[in-house]
Amino acid sequence: MKKRVAILISGRGSNMRALCEAMKPADFPAKPVLIVSNRPEAEGLDYAKAEGLPHAVIDHTQYESRAAFDAALHDALLEAKPDLICLAGFMRLLTPGFVEKWAGKLINIHPSLLPKYPGLNTHQRALEAGDTEAVVPEMDAGEIIDQARVPILPGDTVETLDARVRAAEHELYPACLKKLCTR
Repeated sequence: MKKRVAILISGRGSNMRALCEAMKPADFPAKPVLIVSNRPEAEGLDYAKAEGLPHAVIDHTQYESRAAFDAALHDALLEAKPDLICLAGFMRLLTPGFVEKWAGKLINIHPSLLPKYPGLNTHQRALEAGDTEAVVPEMDAGEIIDQARVPILPGDTVETLDARVRAAEHELYPACLKKLCTR
């Protein structure tokens, strides 16, 4: 039986698209059951609509607190009954209570050699530090399922590094999802 996957996004949804495309073949052990964005203008929603995927917007600006937003997100996820929740460019910190409720079901992708550079601006921080490679209830903590090394080339900018890291993410994230679904 295929694992049910919810995907949380905030923007363009490129990792969400990579996950959904990987899940299309009949032999992939998972299927998308809900795409959720915290931003109504997120470009990734266009893909979800075009593909006929169940999707929802839970606009974080419409909630008086992080906990209230997380409660609404929790309710939407309960309805979808996911086995796994993939954070794919979801730019909201989740409350410890939310993370505890979904313990063991949350998967995140992060564009740095964790535990190096948790949080935002990872490419800029790696370039400023002079690094030579990047990788795709604490932020960006937990089991590391897999990593891909991406060279930082002389003359790299945040944009060129981001493009190479994103290409690696689009291969790595679906592979990690498949690995988790077949454990």
